[in-house]
Amino acid sequence: MTFNPNADVRGKSATRGGGRGPMIAGGAGVGVIGIAVLLISLFTGQDLSGLLGGSPEGGSRSEGTALEGCETGRDANNDDSCRLDAGEEVINSYWQNELSGYRAPDLRLVDGQQQTPCGTASTQTGPFYCPTDETVYIDPAFWSILRSQLGAEGGDLAQLYVLAHEYGHHVQHLEGVFDDHPRDGTGEDSNSVRTELQADCYAGAWTAKAPEQKDANGQSYLVTPTQAQIDDALSAAAAVGDDHIQQQSGRVNPESWTHGSSEQRQRWFMTGYREGRTACDTFAVSGREL
Repeated sequence: MTFNPNADVRGKSATRGGGRGPMIAGGAGVGVIGIAVLLISLFTGQDLSGLLGGSPEGGSRSEGTALEGCETGRDANNDDSCRLDAGEEVINSYWQNELSGYRAPDLRLVDGQQQTPCGTASTQTGPFYCPTDETVYIDPAFWSILRSQLGAEGGDLAQLYVLAHEYGHHVQHLEGVFDDHPRDGTGEDSNSVRTELQADCYAGAWTAKAPEQKDANGQSYLVTPTQAQIDDALSAAAAVGDDHIQQQSGRVNPESWTHGSSEQRQRWFMTGYREGRTACDTFAVSGREL
């Protein structure tokens, strides 16, 4: 999804923090242990950083520095970090109109490794939302993993889909979904799967309405996505389906699912895209309808 080059994307700014953490086999990439942890932790607040040598207790978050040089849609089109910063502005604009009492979460771009109240944020543990401090953590270097290790294109809209999915978890936190539907089980129709599919649906709903969001000067933030860009987002959704992830190890076991299949993740994204967020109540449907 391309930003309008003339759009003013300044507003609530992302911060950058973290430092070089312990590397694992594979150099700049992710080693065998790291990719296994990434595949399990991806898109969740579940911290498995102890397997990577990080602190399993997490801890309080250190202060970051404000992102600089991210002022226009042109900046967002040219830089991954600025794209996330601008995406934050558009996603917040959408949810402020959709959800009464909405408050924006913080967005922290992680360089290497960052301690959080929910555990260690890093490229290896993947993007996640921490409800304790209402912050989305993401390392822009994650896109190279999405492309090289998980088989997705990792283009502009795929990146914004990942961000919108995490903001969907923030909305669930505000709506009380985590309290009403504890993620204490696994399986094809578990609360864990329903929670993830709802966040995918919310991401799709935002994608459809994103071109309608405007800056203070009346400029649209984003242009209408092309079919190729939608396919790119769907590719990212499929890449993090439980069945696709488990195929990497050679055995698909639906009883252990926590996120949903590739087909489900794509379908619920498109449900939100076509029908809006009111169609995203994954907790109201039977297991066969998920």
